[in-house]
Formats: sequence, C-alpha cells, structure tokens
Amino acid sequence: MNRVVPKILVEDLSLEFPAKDGTRTQVLRSIDLEVQAGEFICIVGPSGCGKSTLLNIACGFLAPSRGRVVVDDVPVTKPDRRRVFIFQDNAVFPWLTVRENIGFGLRDRTAPESTATIQRYIEMIGLAGFEDSYPRDLSGGMNQRVEIARALASDPDILFMDEPLGALDFLTRLKMRADLVEIWRQERKTILFVTHDVEESVQLADRIVVMSSRPAEIRSVIPVKLPRPRNLDDPECLRIRDEVFHLMGLDHFGRSEELDSPNGKIARGQDPV
Repeated sequence: MNRVVPKILVEDLSLEFPAKDGTRTQVLRSIDLEVQAGEFICIVGPSGCGKSTLLNIACGFLAPSRGRVVVDDVPVTKPDRRRVFIFQDNAVFPWLTVRENIGFGLRDRTAPESTATIQRYIEMIGLAGFEDSYPRDLSGGMNQRVEIARALASDPDILFMDEPLGALDFLTRLKMRADLVEIWRQERKTILFVTHDVEESVQLADRIVVMSSRPAEIRSVIPVKLPRPRNLDDPECLRIRDEVFHLMGLDHFGRSEELDSPNGKIARGQDPV
C-alpha cells in the first residue's frame, strides 16, 4: 500500500527564546501533527501559549529550536508564495482599490487572466459593486473579505489564518464564519486557523488541535465529524465544545474549573477551608 503523504507534517517541534536573565524560555515543546490536503484545522489554547508561533514556524517566518515542518515532503526553511498568511490586523493596502488589492499578487498573469481571477473572487467573497472602493470606505468585515479574496486569488496551496475574525463585531463575525465555510467548500484549500473562540473552532474545523499552556504541547486532536453548515446548538456541537473547554481547564461558561488556593486547588463554587 502506498504511503499517504500528509500536506503538512510537524515533527518533534520545539522552540526556545533567550530570556534577559540568560536563561531560555520554552514556548513550544515536542509538537507532532499531520494535516492532510484540503483539511480545515483549527488550533485553540490558552492566550499566549504559542498558537501563533506555531503558525509562524509552519509558514517559514521562524526557525524552530528542534524538529521540523515538512510541506509536500519538503522541509520548510523559508516563506513560500504558495503558502499565504492572513493576520488578525487587516493588511489591505489603503492606497489601492478593492480590485487592485485583490489583483496585487497577479502581476505574472496575462491581463485577461488577471481580470477573470479578480472578478471571480470579487463575486465569491460578496464584494460586487465595491470594486473601485478604497479600504477607508469599507467596513472592517468588508476589508477582511478583501484580504481573504487577495489571498485566494494568488492560488496558494495552504492558508495560515491567525485569528482573522478576531477584530470583527459579533454579527459580522458570525456572517464571516458562514462565508468562510462556503469559500472553503468551493476552494478546498488546506487551512490552519488559529482562534481563541472555541465555538468558532467547532463551527469551522474538520479537526480541533487543543494546545496546553506554555510550554505548549498538543493536549488532544478532536475530530468534528458533522456536516456543514453546523448548528452550534446541536447536542454534538455542544459536547465537542465542552470537551475542548475541559481540555483547556475551563467550564462551558469559559471559567476556570479549578482555582488556586494557599492549600492547593479547590473546585469552583467551594470555599477554601
């Protein structure tokens, strides 16, 4: 039987930073992960645990202290235009129109190819009628659509998305989640998506990677075998959400399940003796 080569392979990945006192701070420790082509993977974990750092290494922006990331059987040593990083802070060019932003990475295409590609993603992302608008004239959600369309127009193999919806208001975020699922269904790009929102991960992911606090390890990888679009009130969605919260040491309200006391840990709701 032929071996199925994963799209992304993370092997024994660790990262340390030198501290001011001469010691070293470990951020990631012994991370192992396989991602298949076309998978939508969400990465969750405590704030500051190293989720974004993992993405930066996988994209080639950072070098690990130990281990490696392999894409299509080739070790990652530097950024590659086939791998696109989408940040939380909107990175559209304010001096370019929607059309010009989306076409920014298409300068090696013929004019007819570029025009057709730009129009395809303008329509897919719901920006028809705003082609000649500048970012200052658009809402935050619309500018995030522009950035996603620009990324897709360059036809990347992999999208690395670092809390791309985090700065949006609640209703815009809900709409963008639904749109992102539909875009993924059409494009079937491999996506690694960092989020602090557990419900967002349940709604979007094929699998949820749950990381521990720093130095971060993978605590669990949870499959989400539910058809899309997903109803977050569905009992199975709620079960998966609560499982993720539990792995992160939280209850389903997002509160710590245990509290530290001078005499050890006490359960929430109890008084220390």
